[in-house]
Amino acid sequence: MFSVLLSVYIRELPENLNQSLYSIFCQSLQPDEVIVVEDGKLTSESYEILDLYKQKYTIFKTVSLPVNQGLGKALNEGLKHCSHALVARMDTDDIAKPERFEKQVKIFQKHPEVDVVGSWIDEFEGDISHVVSVRRLPECHEDILSFAKKRNPINHPVVMFRKGAVFAAGGYQHFPLFEDYYLWVRMLMNGARFYNIQESLLYFRSSPDMFKRRGGLKYVGTEVRFQNFLLRSHFISFPRYVQNVIIRVVTRIMPNRWRAFLYKKKLR
Repeated sequence: MFSVLLSVYIRELPENLNQSLYSIFCQSLQPDEVIVVEDGKLTSESYEILDLYKQKYTIFKTVSLPVNQGLGKALNEGLKHCSHALVARMDTDDIAKPERFEKQVKIFQKHPEVDVVGSWIDEFEGDISHVVSVRRLPECHEDILSFAKKRNPINHPVVMFRKGAVFAAGGYQHFPLFEDYYLWVRMLMNGARFYNIQESLLYFRSSPDMFKRRGGLKYVGTEVRFQNFLLRSHFISFPRYVQNVIIRVVTRIMPNRWRAFLYKKKLR
């Protein structure tokens, strides 16, 4: 038995929200519970979509936050309302492939020592027939641990995890832009075991604006703060820290079209 956890806020397009929720209920293995956190006030169109799903599915529930808290706090609150030990994450603008949940649950059944199961994702623009890149990640725990010292080792929108292992590491915490990476590192340091399925199980919505949001001095400052955390926690060495900071600062300040090319062609 497992729960699905999502968080939605006012800027989400209603049609994207509907596509995401529809993909959850078209799975070969159906969830036992779907929890959607309303992170602050939403549009009337989004409320209408959520109400339709609540009327159609008794397992569909919402948790309302009066003001926007940010992704980390919203997900941590949502986790408290998840009834099952296994929790699958989804973003409200992505589309799960039909066998996603079934394949992830099978890994947990076959490998009870595993706490986190991710996969690759297909990044698309416009519609799912236009896949522009695939974010591939290492499979086994030791390789994931090594990869985590350089880059985020788990595709957050397609992850499934043991709720107890997440709470044991302190749960989601407020760290804008890095809520998930921050959690994975704390879990790795706490002894959690990771695995990535070596195929794409989700369509991830991409756009030129996404790469624009990943640039600028504000992003640089947050990036350096996160690298400082990795260094202070002894998760990375000082030479690795210097290398990470240089690469990231250059990436964040380069022109957007260069950054988009780098992500699509070199980092995938």
